[in-house]
Amino acid sequence: MLRPDNFTVNPKERFIKTLEGGEADRMPFTTHHIMPSFLENCMNGISNQDFFDFFRIDPIHWVMAYNYSPDKGEYFDPAHTEMGFLEARRVCSDNWRIKLESIEDPQYETERFNIITPEKTLSMVLQSNEHTTWLAEHLVKEKSDIDIISKYMTYPLCDVQEINKAADEYGDRGLIRGHITAFEGFGQPGCWQEAACLFGIENLIIAVFEDPEWVHTFLSVLKERKRVYIHSLKGAKYDLLELGGGDASTTVISPDFFNEFVAPYDAELIDAAHQAGQRIVYHTCGGMMPILEDIASMNPDAMETFTPLDMGGDANLKEAKKRIGDKVCMIGGFNQLYYFKGCSEQETRDEVRRCFNEAGDGGGFILSPSDHFFDADTDLLKAFADEALRCTY
Repeated sequence: MLRPDNFTVNPKERFIKTLEGGEADRMPFTTHHIMPSFLENCMNGISNQDFFDFFRIDPIHWVMAYNYSPDKGEYFDPAHTEMGFLEARRVCSDNWRIKLESIEDPQYETERFNIITPEKTLSMVLQSNEHTTWLAEHLVKEKSDIDIISKYMTYPLCDVQEINKAADEYGDRGLIRGHITAFEGFGQPGCWQEAACLFGIENLIIAVFEDPEWVHTFLSVLKERKRVYIHSLKGAKYDLLELGGGDASTTVISPDFFNEFVAPYDAELIDAAHQAGQRIVYHTCGGMMPILEDIASMNPDAMETFTPLDMGGDANLKEAKKRIGDKVCMIGGFNQLYYFKGCSEQETRDEVRRCFNEAGDGGGFILSPSDHFFDADTDLLKAFADEALRCTY
């Protein structure tokens, strides 16, 4: 069978039709993040767009740009002029200043990230290698630290003009995607996920048992900052914004925890995003199956990542499609660990076809690796794309 080359809609239209639960000319397929180290080490340093063009993968263009409120004494951090991966310029004030300090370490690039307030300096330690960054020390060390955060933190806004400029320049080539604002230094879009980053997931789980009221207060503080950002999204030409995080998956917490400490906060943000005219994808890299309906009832437009069992998740695409496929768009499901490296091209093709057969019926499914990847065989990426192009309706 020849691969069809003349499709009836452009990539953006294909994505939007599918996000709305419909059936386009074929199944959209894409990636989550394209990691800079992968492009450098495996693709001779080409750009994201060149990657999509080379493999004929439906493109996603990630854009983040912040604005600030001068009447609140806010301004851009004058020392933060070079943005990192998926990073917008930091918003500071005289009461919320950022100072970075390098720390000598024999193995990793290490720095202390300080947030200076009139009452106390909060700090965390970040470490990095060529692939990613992680926390070696959490920001919130005492329960009273959230009072400092609540009192002095700034409230980044969306720079709608910059987002729309980027969207207009990108045109119909693909999806314009971003995420709900995250905390300086090392945050995440979802309230529970961000609290886990700032305090540590083990500490957070223990606090649920020992002091649940404090946990609710912490989540409310983080939610308020995100709510202000979401209200500023009106008129921004995003196609999809990410919320959630893997620490809310059932490989980390129970469904009861999810429904008490995750869903109420993130559901409110989803509703606010819809009021601002934005679509939300709820990201759960990890166990999803016990809470599929719970996530869907939060009313996101899409859900990801449907991580397979062999990658530490529990996704059963066929069952998930039956249970929630008529309620939300499903994104993900592909096992990049097994089928982007070290297998045969036919095995990769078979995995693409399995995903399409189990979740593609009637549309509402975007094939994607279940998260980012750092290494891949280019022949397998070509097989992935070529077989996906054959998954037509």
